[in-house]
Amino acid sequence: MSAVSGGDLDGSAAQIPAQRPEGRYGRSSDERADRTLKLVGAALGAVLLVVIGWFAYHYVAASKISAEVITFDAVSDKAVKVHLEVRKDADASGYCTVRSQAEDGSEVGRADFRFDQDSGRVDKVVTLRTTGRGNTAELLGCHAD
Repeated sequence: MSAVSGGDLDGSAAQIPAQRPEGRYGRSSDERADRTLKLVGAALGAVLLVVIGWFAYHYVAASKISAEVITFDAVSDKAVKVHLEVRKDADASGYCTVRSQAEDGSEVGRADFRFDQDSGRVDKVVTLRTTGRGNTAELLGCHAD
């Protein structure tokens, strides 16, 4: 680009650089890239919120049966008695999976126990048969039918 020269009162020339007028030539490539990145970020953020909402719904609202192990007792080398407290909708039915492990950490028993009672809270002592001495009783989860 050329510079425009102009004179002042004493005859010396001042150099004024030529500039493009703002807004005349549209957006710069940096502005277009920034806008594209903002749109992509907003879309990805919206997708992330939908996924988190879906997982939260299925974790909280869709679970109609839950339980916890109150106590357990290894009554022999072949059985563990487990006291379960189950909370569910009164009309819901389902099952809970319980497992037992030996002292070395190997699994010695696993079973599903059904809960079909028309009550919202069920206390039940179940017997988990094992292949060896069980030192634990762990609730793996509950599932509604």
